[in-house]
Amino acid sequence: MRLAALRDPAAPVAFLEAYEDAAVKPDAYWQERASGASRGSRVRQFVAEGPHGVWAGSVTVLVEEAGQDDAFGGVIERRQAHLVGVFVRAEHRGSGVTEALFEAAVAWAWSLEGLERVRLYVHEDNARAQAFYRRFGFVGSGVVVPVPGDPSAREYELVLERPSGPGGSDDAV
Repeated sequence: MRLAALRDPAAPVAFLEAYEDAAVKPDAYWQERASGASRGSRVRQFVAEGPHGVWAGSVTVLVEEAGQDDAFGGVIERRQAHLVGVFVRAEHRGSGVTEALFEAAVAWAWSLEGLERVRLYVHEDNARAQAFYRRFGFVGSGVVVPVPGDPSAREYELVLERPSGPGGSDDAV
């Protein structure tokens, strides 16, 4: 799945890894990575399976703790989830797969105690992804960071705050 994602036409603005670098990694690396993220409490990968067991799409949730350094040189201010590695095969786009992946990923994030928001970064030139994230409810936080390896390009942080009410952070104790 990751190699297919890195061959997608949007890969240069969607992923921070080159196909050539990923392709040399052995199959055992990819299997261990997927296995470790299938049941973790700090990282969890969600996969949509298509006909005949082929993976149709995937998203990974990283749990970030307050006080940790983030990938862009800042410090995490509060406990949050960070969605990364979003990919849906072209033939499954527009079919509801992306929505189902995000619903599962965000529901899992909200199930974690003390987690205040979900965030992701999107490249300034990835209009298709930006449109989906906004339709799903993500809004700009105002944080803009340079793309690692290309400081002339920018990524926008989009966030989804924990809802208040039952299950939300405003519940009475």
